[in-house]
Amino acid sequence: MNKEFYQFPNGFWWGSASSATQMEGASTLEGKGENIWDYWFQEESNRFFNGVGPGNTSNFYERYKEDISLMKELGHNSFRLSISWSRLIPTGDGAVNEKAVTFYKNVLKEMVDQNLEPFVNLYHFDMPMVMQRKGGWESREVVDAYVRYASICFELFGEMVNKWFTHNEPVVPVEQQYLYGAHYPAECDFSKAVQAGFHSILASAKAVKEFKAKGHKGEIGVILNLTPSYPRSNHPEDVKAATIADLFFNRSFLDPFVKGEFPTELVDLIKTEGFMPDIEAGDLELIANNTVDLLGINYYQPRRVKAKENMPNLNAPFLPERYFDYYEMPGRKMNPYRGWEIYEKGIYDILVNVKENYGNIPCFISENGMGVENEDRFLNDEGQIQDDYRIDFYKNHLKWMHKALEEGVDLKGYHVWTFIDNWSWLNAYKNRYGLVSLDLENGYKRTIKKSGEWYRELSVQNGFYDKDSTR
Repeated sequence: MNKEFYQFPNGFWWGSASSATQMEGASTLEGKGENIWDYWFQEESNRFFNGVGPGNTSNFYERYKEDISLMKELGHNSFRLSISWSRLIPTGDGAVNEKAVTFYKNVLKEMVDQNLEPFVNLYHFDMPMVMQRKGGWESREVVDAYVRYASICFELFGEMVNKWFTHNEPVVPVEQQYLYGAHYPAECDFSKAVQAGFHSILASAKAVKEFKAKGHKGEIGVILNLTPSYPRSNHPEDVKAATIADLFFNRSFLDPFVKGEFPTELVDLIKTEGFMPDIEAGDLELIANNTVDLLGINYYQPRRVKAKENMPNLNAPFLPERYFDYYEMPGRKMNPYRGWEIYEKGIYDILVNVKENYGNIPCFISENGMGVENEDRFLNDEGQIQDDYRIDFYKNHLKWMHKALEEGVDLKGYHVWTFIDNWSWLNAYKNRYGLVSLDLENGYKRTIKKSGEWYRELSVQNGFYDKDSTR
């Protein structure tokens, strides 16, 4: 059988991504302040799968040297981590924790020494609890505290960092804190959701302005989870439903971060529903003039929608789903463990959209991965997980990325989720995503999976062989 080689450009970024809360451990040790996850686990541990909280991670805090060496062994030339705001500044807006400064400097130096480029994200769902009590992203005071935190990070760590990101998936805290109840404070209040979303965008713009004004080296970007909205059919009502879903969940953040403006159709809809946020003089100009240099794209699944089947209940709390219903496409390919559709072409559609409608901004895939339950079923006699399903998942997405590159998309790299099986918010260790397995019962032993070995070859060859494919 003939095999085709999918070659990627020289200097392509191969690596993975994680976050402070999900891998550092040492939850409130070494001077770290409490964040919303630490607090929520203490208050309602029943919400967390098997009662496993954020104190029970892979403990990157103590094992970072070992883990960075493993990343190098996996062929990484880059890795995306986040800084814990509550570790660096325990109260969110007060004194800096010097032990945290030492830790992050040591981590970054180790990465640089091993020729791994650090991609540093400033906010990944982990609001300091002191800041949440002041309103979290609803609060203007918290915006100012975040900008101060970002500025401190630029000053402390800027010599070793050329890639900064203001937020990871800023739509997710808006959805899960204020619409669907999966992150603390688990409210259902669309007005708060809109205000929190606006303030997170404003906070990013202010951080970008600070970064540029102080002349820091490198680039500053944002990481967005872009979930393409596909209509059930070409019927105008289905198309309209998909357009509105796209406005709420993609363009609400993509447009202001990249273009510096909010979609007129979305503003009109929010005005009509009576949910406009509080906006101060100069805010919109600041957002317009401080867009990002680099776009990280997280992609896991498509969103399929259709026109409403029934009249919405106008007395219920407002949710975006008042304008559309979700649609389960017959014959769709599924990851049954996560309940997500696998649709590889979605990654291509996102990239083409970015090229055609967002100035072909330099971008990279900053998360893409497959979570599977009970992976111990796939252990071989040597104790290695044979996760061919994950290799196939990567390959089939990379083929579509390769096609986008051939068509001129300014795509710089591919980071998978994730390096090592990590603690995952409410799901804890239910689904495993890592290139490296984590043995919770045996001293948190690390073992490279088959996919990790494949990923090393991918990076070494700067591409991969696969059977002839029409994609």
